[in-house]
Amino acid sequence: MKHKALILLFIGIGILIGMILFIGPGNIENAIKLANPLYLALAVLIQFVIYGLWTERWAITVKSVDISIKKRHLFPMLMVGLAVNNLTPSARGGGEPIRGYILSKYSRTSFEKSFATVIADRGLDTFPFMVLAIITIISAVLYFNLPNLIIYILIFAVIFLLIIFFIAIYMSFNLEFGRKVSLWIVKIIKRFSKKEHASLEKKAIDAIHGFQKSMRTMVNDKKVLMYGLPLSFLIWILEILRVYVVFSAFGVDVSLIVIAEIFIISTMIGMIPLIPGGLGSIDGVMIILFSAAGIPPSISAAATIVERLISFWMTSIIGTALLPYFGTSVMDKITKKM
Repeated sequence: MKHKALILLFIGIGILIGMILFIGPGNIENAIKLANPLYLALAVLIQFVIYGLWTERWAITVKSVDISIKKRHLFPMLMVGLAVNNLTPSARGGGEPIRGYILSKYSRTSFEKSFATVIADRGLDTFPFMVLAIITIISAVLYFNLPNLIIYILIFAVIFLLIIFFIAIYMSFNLEFGRKVSLWIVKIIKRFSKKEHASLEKKAIDAIHGFQKSMRTMVNDKKVLMYGLPLSFLIWILEILRVYVVFSAFGVDVSLIVIAEIFIISTMIGMIPLIPGGLGSIDGVMIILFSAAGIPPSISAAATIVERLISFWMTSIIGTALLPYFGTSVMDKITKKM
């Protein structure tokens, strides 16, 4: 698995390098030199605000199940999870078990309870994105002259997200379905626990019971939906605003609506679990679509590279740098994950 992840990572980097060579490194370099540093600094600031809001949203689900841990400790856990998501080809989901494991270890609660808070947090993030994605697809079909292949890929991405979302919700409340995924729970227990278990099947069923109980607690907590969902919409708005600010740094006159549509489309394609973090696919789609929207390819490439440096690489570097904070055991889990 580790070699497979590395191969896919190199493929993603290769796609990006190929596109840069096609446009011309010199043209991109000249475009980057024209960027307004104040706008770029603002984009970085927006990204750190997003980190804070992500931490706040996770804290809401953590608090609802009475896990006692301070927000300043949740932040590094979040960043490590995001880095793992970026660097593993698992539909941006590889970091969620890692987050659950770290939280359970340092809060001294069960993995099932901790993992439930992470799943709930992802649910709060996914619902607003699906709303935006459906609106974007309808708008793209009506106002953009996209190839049929791109439209089919977008529809597939939304359906894929909907299936994953509803499976997670159904598993959270239906005991029989929880039994059917008990083998998956067994794999989780084997991966995140060093203990030998006499009856893994029974352990898995007990785990799903604990997971379901925690999910019910969070769903019944009005604060989770009242504060979590608006926070998620705000986060997505800020993500779009960050992209808009980056392109503004290059003096590009493009509407916020176009920025939003291209960002959502690129993110949907990047969520297909082929290349780590959508590396290459997100970058390539953004460059192509922004160029199609009338932005010079050199500017599209330069702005996209800078935007991904902020949203992807900065996040990955911070998360990786924080790994030693949690010790070698977590690093071993991540190595096995890859």
